[in-house]
Amino acid sequence: MLDFQKIMRSEKVVLRPMKIDDFEEMKYLTTDSKMWYYFTADLSDEPTLKKWIEIAIADLENHKALPLTIIDPINGNIIGTTRIGNISEVNKRVEIGWTWISKKYQGTGINGHVKKLLFKYLFSETDILRVEFKTDVLNIPAKKAMEKVGLIKEGVLRSHTLMTNNRRRDTLYYSILKDEWNNK
Repeated sequence: MLDFQKIMRSEKVVLRPMKIDDFEEMKYLTTDSKMWYYFTADLSDEPTLKKWIEIAIADLENHKALPLTIIDPINGNIIGTTRIGNISEVNKRVEIGWTWISKKYQGTGINGHVKKLLFKYLFSETDILRVEFKTDVLNIPAKKAMEKVGLIKEGVLRSHTLMTNNRRRDTLYYSILKDEWNNK
């Protein structure tokens, strides 16, 4: 199934398993509380960020998820994070999510590039047949980005998730299948 020590590289990014030491650099990238409006945790709060990283690493160690730190290969700086989670070996599906990109790199195409790198890994090197995504129905930038990389909109789960501001979000699901990726 998944290689939980996998490092993926391209000319634009390096994706490597998250480490607890990443907190020291990430805490300076996550200070804007407005970044977390569509997120389920306010990572501008340092204790919340630290706990979020600790949970991600525990899931990595227990092979429940593959949290990845996104790094700029030119300067070695952290750009953000993404994660392969909700792994179902029997159903050959995973979810990609928990993604954030630092302000400096937003709007540069990094997010779409990361997704394509993950698709290439999942559909070429594993037996995964389906990759799922979910987002807030109000998150227009995320919806546009998901559709831009070829994801198919599936439906909405109403009042599905509690958000950082005590709002209940309607969650929009997207997916891509291996056969659809191979045809791109």
